[in-house]
Amino acid sequence: MEFFRMKGNDRKRASAHAEAAQGAPQAEVSAVTVRLRIYRTIRKVLLGFMLVSVANVLFSYFFYTPKMYRINRENRDLVIRYRILQERIRTAQRQLDGIRHRDNHVYRALFGTDSLSIEGVWQPYPASKYAALADDEFARLMVPAWEQMDKLARELYLASRSMDELQTLSRNKEQLASAIPAIWPIDRKALHGNHIGAFTHRRFHPVLGYTRPHNGVDFGCDRGTPVFATGDATVVTADGSGYNGGYGRMILLDHEFGYKTRYAHLDKVLVERGQRVVRGQIIGLTGNTGLSKGPHLHYEVIHKGTPVNPINYFNRNMTAEEYEELMTRMRETNYETL
Repeated sequence: MEFFRMKGNDRKRASAHAEAAQGAPQAEVSAVTVRLRIYRTIRKVLLGFMLVSVANVLFSYFFYTPKMYRINRENRDLVIRYRILQERIRTAQRQLDGIRHRDNHVYRALFGTDSLSIEGVWQPYPASKYAALADDEFARLMVPAWEQMDKLARELYLASRSMDELQTLSRNKEQLASAIPAIWPIDRKALHGNHIGAFTHRRFHPVLGYTRPHNGVDFGCDRGTPVFATGDATVVTADGSGYNGGYGRMILLDHEFGYKTRYAHLDKVLVERGQRVVRGQIIGLTGNTGLSKGPHLHYEVIHKGTPVNPINYFNRNMTAEEYEELMTRMRETNYETL
């Protein structure tokens, strides 16, 4: 009865409150249902993604994918390219060996010069140079290839240096021919019999009493025998007095092209420092000064700072038979052992 006594607006509000009280449980049920559907959908998507991933891994493990085919093809191509590179390196090495053979046995023989020194060229690379490649899948191909290329690069450098030197020699061939020590430093008729002391790395010193290198050749002769310059040169040392480390009175000539000659134990020095001399010019007289036990000439040929056997240069004006006979006659003497 009270409901009917309410005014119209009041009745409407009361009706709305009643309807809202009845609809609240239904809205909550609907929201829960929507969330469940969303969760189920996400779960299905994630589960499907996991299944697809597992299937992809299994497929990739048992079967080649297009990507795997491409990677394998690239790996095979890499191996082939490295093998081709190694073959090209070997071909270049053979060609370089041919150049070096002609260099040592043809070109340098024509110019009468020694082989190029390789000291310092073959110093090994540090072990760490190839360390970064050690763990690589293709290390067995890469490391040998790099080692071959490094070796080839060093030999190319050496060949380049040699060719530069030969080019210089070719421009100055006439000057070189006059400069190289190529005659006997004394008249062969003045030589006392077989009194020629050999060039050797080990010889017993008759004065000091121990073994040491003998870096020259001794020519036994009378005091005052004329000494000749064995090639065109400039006088570097002309010491007419003093002990000079056992050399006594001594002359050192610079022939250029890496050659020097030394004339020691002289009685007289007939040239001055800085003077220009020519092959066959008399530069001094033999004597017995310094570490010497009798009149003779100690003669050295020095090429690029290293003493070499002077007898090899006398072969220019000797027959093969004369050269062999001389080498047979060479023996140790008791003059000195500088």
